[in-house]
Amino acid sequence: MTTSSVSAIAVAVLRRCRDTLTPAMQAAVARLDRASYEQASYHLGWTELDGSPGNGGGKAVRPALALLSAEAAGASSATGLPGAVAVELEHNFSLLHDDLMDGDTERRHRRTVWAQWGAPSAILTGDALFALAVEVLLEAESLHAAAAAWLVTDTTRELIRGQAEDIEFERRSDVGVDECLSMAAGKTGALLAASAEIGAVLAGACPALTTALRTFGAELGAAFQLVDDLLGIWGDPAVTGKPVLSDLRSRKKSLPVTYAVHHGGAAGRELASWLAGAGGNEEPDLRRAAALVESGGGRDWAAAEARRRMTLAEKALAGVEIAEVTRTELVALGRYLTDREF
Repeated sequence: MTTSSVSAIAVAVLRRCRDTLTPAMQAAVARLDRASYEQASYHLGWTELDGSPGNGGGKAVRPALALLSAEAAGASSATGLPGAVAVELEHNFSLLHDDLMDGDTERRHRRTVWAQWGAPSAILTGDALFALAVEVLLEAESLHAAAAAWLVTDTTRELIRGQAEDIEFERRSDVGVDECLSMAAGKTGALLAASAEIGAVLAGACPALTTALRTFGAELGAAFQLVDDLLGIWGDPAVTGKPVLSDLRSRKKSLPVTYAVHHGGAAGRELASWLAGAGGNEEPDLRRAAALVESGGGRDWAAAEARRRMTLAEKALAGVEIAEVTRTELVALGRYLTDREF
């Protein structure tokens, strides 16, 4: 597939899946108490602070994977819809808490829930979305609803593990590359893996297919995190919505940085000293740190590893029987998410 065809297929998939997802999401969120509903609707981009209609939220990548997962099992997208709603609720539960833990006052150029309504409100609204995710799954008209609900709760535990390790790493100077990859597998990969599997679980697919889809999602998650870390240093602020060199500004031990520290020789040692607080935080200092990451091999390694992980994701799908149109859509969506410029 060419880059333009990948983009066209992925955009069409995301649009179709959002059209399917949104009414079901709105019906689910409408069950919440007034305050949680108001804050969740704002966070999801459905409303503005004054209550007027919003412009919508994110791309809904995880729900798209869930719907395609059901189709990969030979079922209709309707079979996977409770799973799609659940993973989108789960994702936004984590975002509400992440914004608070990271102290971020803006998301998608809008005030975050905790910054607008306070930390207790963000915690409660996030918790409400998680509870709602499990509720939606247990109500699904599938003999495998309980298995899907278990998948979401198990995924939450893994997501929390990754987030806890990310926080722990901020206090350590000896974080290794394998530790960072394991942390990312929990924080980012776990929910993408579950999203790629959950539709097939609801459809009662065989273990070979659910395992292949889960592997696809997990490897996609690793590739996605690697690319996201590259964008956190070299991404265009107009595209990422973050300040230039944002991850270095916060001295985040991202994957390219960690690789350069451990494998970059003299550049890595200088970078480690800067991370420990030996250097300044003005833009020339940040650009010097970025140059050290690059000369230490972090940029090239992360880009190559992202490509390798995406190859492994596609290889997982090659070993099972899936309708060719669904396989093409899954691969296009994965490449669309990982072939970003940095």
